[in-house]
Amino acid sequence: MYKSILAIILCFTLQLGFSQVSKDSSIFLNLKKADSLIFNEGFNKCNYDALKEVLHKDLEFFHDQNGTQNLEQFYNSFSKSICSNVNFKPIRKLINETLQVYPLKNEGEIYGAIQTGEHIFYIKEPNKEIYATEQGKFIHTWVLENGKWKVKRILSYEHSPPAKEYGAKFNADYTYELFDNDKQIEKLLAKHKIPSISIGYIKNGELQQVRNFGFQEKGKPISSQSIYKVASLTKPIVAMVVLKLIEDGSWKLDEPVSKYFIDDDIAKSQYLNKLTTRHILSHQSGFPNWRYLTEDKKLSFQYEPGTKWQYSGEGFEYLRKAIEKKMGRPFDKIAQEKLFNPLGMNKTFFNWTANFDENLYAVEHDENENSINYEKYTNTNAAANLMTTAEDYSKFLVHILNGAGLSENLYNEFLTPQSHEKEGIDWSLGMQMLLDLPNNETAFMHTGGDYGTKTIALILKNSKQGLVLFSNSENGMVLWQKIISEYFGETGQEIVRRNLE
Repeated sequence: MYKSILAIILCFTLQLGFSQVSKDSSIFLNLKKADSLIFNEGFNKCNYDALKEVLHKDLEFFHDQNGTQNLEQFYNSFSKSICSNVNFKPIRKLINETLQVYPLKNEGEIYGAIQTGEHIFYIKEPNKEIYATEQGKFIHTWVLENGKWKVKRILSYEHSPPAKEYGAKFNADYTYELFDNDKQIEKLLAKHKIPSISIGYIKNGELQQVRNFGFQEKGKPISSQSIYKVASLTKPIVAMVVLKLIEDGSWKLDEPVSKYFIDDDIAKSQYLNKLTTRHILSHQSGFPNWRYLTEDKKLSFQYEPGTKWQYSGEGFEYLRKAIEKKMGRPFDKIAQEKLFNPLGMNKTFFNWTANFDENLYAVEHDENENSINYEKYTNTNAAANLMTTAEDYSKFLVHILNGAGLSENLYNEFLTPQSHEKEGIDWSLGMQMLLDLPNNETAFMHTGGDYGTKTIALILKNSKQGLVLFSNSENGMVLWQKIISEYFGETGQEIVRRNLE
């Protein structure tokens, strides 16, 4: 009942023609300070003197779950439930950007104000990280008496479990729908020191929109033509090129790769002739991620191929070398012929060539939004360093959603789980695979990250939706949870949970 009443009150109030004051006005700043006395001092620190400064003697407190209270009842409940146990202490944090103030006037004179906002409640326990318990909304009615602001009515409502938190790297700390206001998006990027984000959205198997916010580097706005280094998002591209070679009979999925290439480091290994393309594309090669990260800096089989999932860039590079040796052509030329040209991916490059326009490059940035000196790679790497636009990569995902130009049998191989990473996450031939998602959905996805660049791409097979997120920032992952959850609802939330938990 209270929830409905509160909604009517707020709607009626706003329909009267009130407009919120600017956030640098004296009334806004004074009431923000007053809110701080209630919560930062009173609620969080149990400072009763601070509460007495701002609570009106005729206080009315309405809560959508705990009924109503007057001032005396409020103090009594406060002391028993908020401040009685230092080992289980509730803490309230305001979501700053939600705070709004609407002045109340009588014959042009301000006599009060309505303050609205949202907040999150946490619990603080000894030797534990503080954890969120619920979030909610509030409406405070303030009156100005003898030059002092007093809160006369508190409405606390729409309490619900908080959004799942996965640490600061994935917390956008922003409550509003992200795409309601472009200026707010720019503010969010500035808040987290993220130079840019480019987004491609796919719906019904077609690219619906490409949106770009921020700048490539200082003085250069981002655009739909801006080219990002996408790191490991290179791998799905390579996997699809390989599948096209299999489709036309130039390559075989289950043939030993050693038939065409043998690295000297593993020439005498007992597993040499067991390694196949299927193993490599599903990260079952048995190789480490990179040999330079191992103690002896040499390539080796850490497991027998096909027996265990282990992410490996070395595997993809091994496959590239084998294909180049058999085909007698550079892999980037093969990719151009098989994938880039047919799909119109005209701004996708494996390396810096004469056709690459450096003026379009989205320069990588560190945590403090400082640009990073970037390397101009002249050699193809099948596991990393691809450069492309959000639009081009979205075209690639659309192609996959619509059959990828493969035969039914080979496409079904791509759609079939090939290896198992962890609970809820399998791998197909080149992409992570999440089965049994809400709304009877299956997702295929991949992430990419080098220092200063963070990228992610995903498609939903059954609804034929997809999303590409590119950011030229070390902080770029902050936006992933929020954007994926907003675009795909509970399906997106589950995708995030499986990857981050």
